[in-house]
Amino acid sequence: MGKRKPRPPAAARGAKSRPKRPKSGKQGAELREKNPQLEEHDGALCAAETVDAESVQHEKKSNGRFQGIVQSDEDDTEDEHDASNGDAPGDMISKGNGSDETETSCSFHRHVSHVITNEEIKALVKQNSKFKWEMPATDIPRSKWVGTGEKMQGTCDDQLHDVKGKLRDHWQHMLSNHLNSRMSFFSLCNSYRDIMHCNKKPFYLKSNGMDSSTMDAYVMHALHHVHRTRDVVIRNDAKLRNDADRDISDDNTYLDQGFTRPKVLFLLPLKSFARRVVKRLIQLSPLPQKDGAMGQFKKEFGESDDEMDVPEHSTKPADFDLLFAGDIDDHFLFGIKLTKKSIKMYSNFYSSDIIVASPLALKRKIDGGEYGKEKDFDFLSSIEIVVVDHADVISMQNWAHLEAVFEQLNHLPSKEHGANVMRIRPWYLDQHAQYYRQTILLSSYLTPEINALFNGSCFNYEGKIKMVTEYTGVLPKIQLEVQQLYERFDASSIAEAADARFDYFCNKVYPKIEDSDEGGLLLFVSSYFEYIRISNFLKSKEASFCRIGEATSQQDISRSRLWFFEGKKKILLYSERSHFYHRYKIRGTKHLLIYSLPERKEFYPELVNMLGESENRKCNVFFSRLDLLKLERIVGTSSARRLISSDKSMFVFC
Repeated sequence: MGKRKPRPPAAARGAKSRPKRPKSGKQGAELREKNPQLEEHDGALCAAETVDAESVQHEKKSNGRFQGIVQSDEDDTEDEHDASNGDAPGDMISKGNGSDETETSCSFHRHVSHVITNEEIKALVKQNSKFKWEMPATDIPRSKWVGTGEKMQGTCDDQLHDVKGKLRDHWQHMLSNHLNSRMSFFSLCNSYRDIMHCNKKPFYLKSNGMDSSTMDAYVMHALHHVHRTRDVVIRNDAKLRNDADRDISDDNTYLDQGFTRPKVLFLLPLKSFARRVVKRLIQLSPLPQKDGAMGQFKKEFGESDDEMDVPEHSTKPADFDLLFAGDIDDHFLFGIKLTKKSIKMYSNFYSSDIIVASPLALKRKIDGGEYGKEKDFDFLSSIEIVVVDHADVISMQNWAHLEAVFEQLNHLPSKEHGANVMRIRPWYLDQHAQYYRQTILLSSYLTPEINALFNGSCFNYEGKIKMVTEYTGVLPKIQLEVQQLYERFDASSIAEAADARFDYFCNKVYPKIEDSDEGGLLLFVSSYFEYIRISNFLKSKEASFCRIGEATSQQDISRSRLWFFEGKKKILLYSERSHFYHRYKIRGTKHLLIYSLPERKEFYPELVNMLGESENRKCNVFFSRLDLLKLERIVGTSSARRLISSDKSMFVFC
């Protein structure tokens, strides 16, 4: 899947006022002749004056304009009356305290009100920005944040100065002594910069405190963003209802909407993870939950209030039991709507504020579903915050699905969905929404794919922040005395790395294996591509081997493990994804050959410790200078740099 290319810069709209809506079809034709840009947008959006009244059930006309339907809460009677009195969702509006200046100077208003210039877009397209400043990462050892653009200031005394009303009070009351631990990452999120945090200790690695703190922070940020968005829309709706003659065509304060209502997208790998996020979102929201759809959510995602139910007598590692203890279904997609009084689950996508999905389910939705339904994913056109949590687990599923989702974000919609074109923010009409979208990538480790997504699909004009960590390695976790021989092969580029590794194995390594009578060779590969390639090569050589991959049936797995243990097969080909989903202990291993290092550092000592039953233990590891990310997590950052820069090509660790 190729990377999505940033759109070429369009002429900045600047302070240019919008044309007034014509009163007749003739005037409209004349106006489009004078304003071809308006014709383009009206054609793409099916302009408001052509909206079929029968397709809109709640249409209300005020000020001679079609009012936003899907993005307004006017279809909810409980919101309509409250909005007319100036109340926002959750009573966020400060009443009678003269806070207009604070409202307009907060991070949200500053971010969405910025008018991006052609020069800024050109710089974003060319990736000219450099990570030129740094600051310490609180509570994360040997780590720091580095960023582009203006350096972030330290956390302010009033860390919730942007948050108003019941939302702020609810967080202070609920989180109490834990609020400060959330504020560090919340302040990063509230800067509206793209964030890549690839040293997040997940809950299943006995780091529930840190993981929950990060999750709380991005959920709080999402709630704050949605409340701010709804606040502006509802206040403007109320003003227009109270002043039927108001002309908004030259008033930029009414530019408050996107093409569609959904503003936040949570992408998660498993239902159990989605349940944790949604449960916490409900807890962190001051709105009462009165919607009957919550029963459906509990039915599909579980009703237990316990975080995870771990098997009592498990032979698997503790992190495996925690990771797969809940519902491991990877197909889910639903919307969440925030109204004045409640959070509504399973709302229609076009009336939702937040979309929660797995990459697989959203990819199928983009493709038209399983039964050839019409493709309908315009609800992704106005997403302003994307959170990808547990990206490392997603990489063990199918990373191409995530890339496909990012390809479809912030495009012009194919249909009109009740949007009032007179109130759409100019950067949506100019197709600049991708430069305003904030992307938050969270993972327990960094991969080239995550790096490519961050560099190739994230173009936020605010800048970027990423974490840099000095690793100590996992070699001390090896319980055996075994020499680990690291062999470096030459690879000049990423495009040639796979072929160079394969040639090294075929020409330098396999002839020795073929000439040896010794069995018990566990051949570990990290990617599915390598697994298929090596399997085909061994077949062509008529080698004595069996294999265990992610798609291998349980019957074939049991047979392969038995044959390998009994010595009936000389080689066992084993993939990282298979180990991720099963965490087998392969008995009969005498020689461990790591064709490519595992992405997950905890797998390395597990593999080496499988040599415990052997008297003549051997361990060989292949790597190139392009494997630095994996190397530093396993041998440590300082040792990895020596392995990469040394003139020697052979290294031994004991």
